[in-house]
Amino acid sequence: MTHNDNKIYGVAALFDNPDKIIKAVKKVKSDGYKYYDVNTPYPLHGMDEAMGLRPSRLGYVTLFFGFAAAVFILSFMWWTLAISYPLVIGGKPYFALPAFVPITFEFTVLLGVLSTVIGMITVVFNLPFNSHPLHDTEYMRNVSADKYGIVIESADPLFEETKVRGYLKNLGAFFTETIYEPEKETYKIFQPKFLAFLGVIAILTSGSTYVTLNKFMYLTPFDFMLNQKKGSAQAESNFFYDKREMRTPVEGTVARGYIPYAFKGQADPKEFLSNPLLPTMKNLQLGQKKFLTYCSPCHGYYGDGDSRLRGQFPAGRTLHSARVIGFSDGKIYNIITNGQNVMPSYAYQITRNERWAIINYIRVLQRAQNPEPSDFTDIKEINKESDKNVPN
Repeated sequence: MTHNDNKIYGVAALFDNPDKIIKAVKKVKSDGYKYYDVNTPYPLHGMDEAMGLRPSRLGYVTLFFGFAAAVFILSFMWWTLAISYPLVIGGKPYFALPAFVPITFEFTVLLGVLSTVIGMITVVFNLPFNSHPLHDTEYMRNVSADKYGIVIESADPLFEETKVRGYLKNLGAFFTETIYEPEKETYKIFQPKFLAFLGVIAILTSGSTYVTLNKFMYLTPFDFMLNQKKGSAQAESNFFYDKREMRTPVEGTVARGYIPYAFKGQADPKEFLSNPLLPTMKNLQLGQKKFLTYCSPCHGYYGDGDSRLRGQFPAGRTLHSARVIGFSDGKIYNIITNGQNVMPSYAYQITRNERWAIINYIRVLQRAQNPEPSDFTDIKEINKESDKNVPN
């Protein structure tokens, strides 16, 4: 970088410890100098106060753009869902503020951070500033390593080169340097060589991109995603004799983790089936949940045979008849698994444990409508038992 020896930027001075630079800065400020700056290898506590710096206004940039981002994204989401393409999602209103909060928060933070960084780099620091007078000076090499420096600029009303040099030495500076403004260097952008260079770069970039995406990616082995050996549903096959791509499972094979039902198609294998689940509260709650989901549409909420969806599902038989009460758990399990009459099989919708849990819940419903004498316990006996369990 060449400097203009006829135009002074300022006088720089170096100090060898933090205490001296702090004292020097306080003296410079108290003596009325206004255009000066301090450079240190790391932030010094108390330097802002010594220089009399006001709080940064960068926070106002963050506040303005963050608030603008929140207003914009809220308005955009409302306009999109209510005006441009009205949608009711999950019964929420068009302006569903709770659902908008996460996106609003993220967008506010994003734009606030970006505006802060961009404002700090471009407005506050005037970057990129590659021709700053302090660049490539002995002063800058020292303050970027282990020394502490101050620069009094020539724009200051009290500036006189000789006077300022002596003034800074009296403050304890061990080195002073006059900084000159750099000479302005201009370069013609649209030179023939530069334009030719841009043209070559454009041709090479577009050409290599075209060859890579349209030729190279279709060569072996990069075409594995294009030429996959797979069968599409309902497609014709030239490999199998029946010309069908979709294959039925091989007879006798069992899927991993699946135990086939050994009594498929049999009417009443009751002597081989018994309920492995105890009627605990957890199992009864599971049975109730599955009963209300799969059984109540036809059999009713309480198994009375009053379909809760009359006209859409056929009314099932009551589960409280003497015949059904006499069914063993295995027979009911077999009916759920194989189906009976108009009732289809629920083997694919309900797991084995869920079927047994439903049977336990059916027994509870049957017992509720057909209680036994032992179910009516004297309330006094219950109170006595309760009193025994109460600690003194």
